[in-house]
Amino acid sequence: SDIIFHPWKKEENGNQTRVILYTITLTNPLAPKTATVTETQTMYKASQESECYVIDAEVLTHDVPYHDYFYTINRYTLTRVARNKSRLRVSTELRYRKQPWGLVKSFIEKNFWSGLEDYFRHLESELTKTESAYLAEVHRQSPKEKASKQSTVRRRKRAHAHLRVPHLEEVLSPVTTPTDEDVAHRIKHVAGSTQTRHIPEESPSGFPLQSVSKLLLVISFV
Repeated sequence: SDIIFHPWKKEENGNQTRVILYTITLTNPLAPKTATVTETQTMYKASQESECYVIDAEVLTHDVPYHDYFYTINRYTLTRVARNKSRLRVSTELRYRKQPWGLVKSFIEKNFWSGLEDYFRHLESELTKTESAYLAEVHRQSPKEKASKQSTVRRRKRAHAHLRVPHLEEVLSPVTTPTDEDVAHRIKHVAGSTQTRHIPEESPSGFPLQSVSKLLLVISFV
């Protein structure tokens, strides 16, 4: 509760940082019922918009026993894996500002891991609810909206037709049927071709012109 987001600031090294302040509820009988938290997030410059984000969160929990001895580092890696799907991977580490003695260290680590398990279990639950709500919204869309989205995708695919090689577009076009002379001329002038050669109008064995033109079409298609 009482969340305060400070704006992102760009550092000289290209990373971005921001500070978040909030209050958490504690269930440990040896700790107060609530505690304030200062979380400093660093988004690395290697992150790519809409593709991948790597964020380290340094978490300082105040008002708890031995809070000046330790802090938490959480690394969030959010990666796009599909058009409407992302993967979130979280790793965490307990770091010490100063080394406590044995009994205190075991107390800190026991409560640290217990608190993290509760936190990430809650995070998983909330993300599952969000995902379910999103999928339900997609299924509730009208058939007209779905058809519109599908046609948009198809139009995007067809837009790549202009990338075809011009002479292939002409030879394979179903709209126009080139003459025999046009086909022979194109074959002899295809740029970079190493497998085509000029074929005379009539072969020595007496093949009709129609057979020659069919052969030329096959060669041009290849």
